[in-house]
Amino acid sequence: MDASRWRPHPYWPSLTKAEGLNDVILFALGASREFGAKLAHVLGVPLAAHEERTFEDGEHKTRPLVSVRGRDVFVVHSLYGDAHESANDKLCRLLFFIGALKDAAAAKVTALVPYLCYARKDSKTKPRDPVTTRYVAAMFESVGADRIVTLDVHNVAAYQNAFRCGTEHLEAKRLFVDYFTPRLRDAAVAVVSPDVGGVKRAEAFREALARALGREVPLAVMEKQRSAGVVSGEALVGDVTDRVAILLDDLIATGTTLARAAAACHARGAARVVAAATHGLFTGEANTRLAEPALAELVVTDTVPPFRLIEPAVRGKLVILEAAPLFAEAARRVHEGGSIVDLLGP
Repeated sequence: MDASRWRPHPYWPSLTKAEGLNDVILFALGASREFGAKLAHVLGVPLAAHEERTFEDGEHKTRPLVSVRGRDVFVVHSLYGDAHESANDKLCRLLFFIGALKDAAAAKVTALVPYLCYARKDSKTKPRDPVTTRYVAAMFESVGADRIVTLDVHNVAAYQNAFRCGTEHLEAKRLFVDYFTPRLRDAAVAVVSPDVGGVKRAEAFREALARALGREVPLAVMEKQRSAGVVSGEALVGDVTDRVAILLDDLIATGTTLARAAAACHARGAARVVAAATHGLFTGEANTRLAEPALAELVVTDTVPPFRLIEPAVRGKLVILEAAPLFAEAARRVHEGGSIVDLLGP
């Protein structure tokens, strides 16, 4: 990817290389090493050494190579599937590693999970459905995890209720506000939720963006129904005419929802349509759907690398914001007993 399209987030004033973290140990597993290295740089602590072995039968072993006795330990692992490991593989590695850390007498273990797998399956939508979010929470608890820190899950209430260990929920809202504010200073803007379920998230972003711009920003909502994987609904409630329409969502999978919303905004006279989503999974037909000209720009964070996007027409629209500084500040505050609420901002 062109380096000019990679947007590091400007650190908050308190977010400099941390002092007083000598008793913290930070690990980053597998494909999350790059994310962990960024986080380690901001925190001012090195990534600790560990071993990951995969055996001929597909089983694996992960263990720390340094003493963790009595220490405050943080483990970074983003739980998305890729060509080498499924989300299940990564989840098992993280769980087993947390168990090994607790067995090695770590005082506290915090899992920093930029993307939390199975967070979308938080309720029964059909008879006899699993509530997988709750099962994942039980697994973290069973190996002794003390705290989970993640970013923009699909349903915050379900996430918080599923876990009995400590949880922290971070938001990418400020990352997006800081990115869009200087670029839209003189433009008419509207924030669009691509479905009714995302209205609360879109409204929080709209309020923050309005404060940053110093003027009112309207909200629009796209109609959406989903059944057996088929998405329908065409109505757009709200005015986007002659405005830059910002579609806000927690994640992009196949791109169907965003492509439909972008087409609707374009048809209603939006001057430009851009999308912002925390997690870019880009599965299925995302390369084709997001290449549609109605969508001018696609802004995501680096919780999931965009390895599935191979279409040049989509790669050229892509802007990636760094979330590692946000996790670094959250880790510092967890360690020092600081406020995560203050970190999220108004």
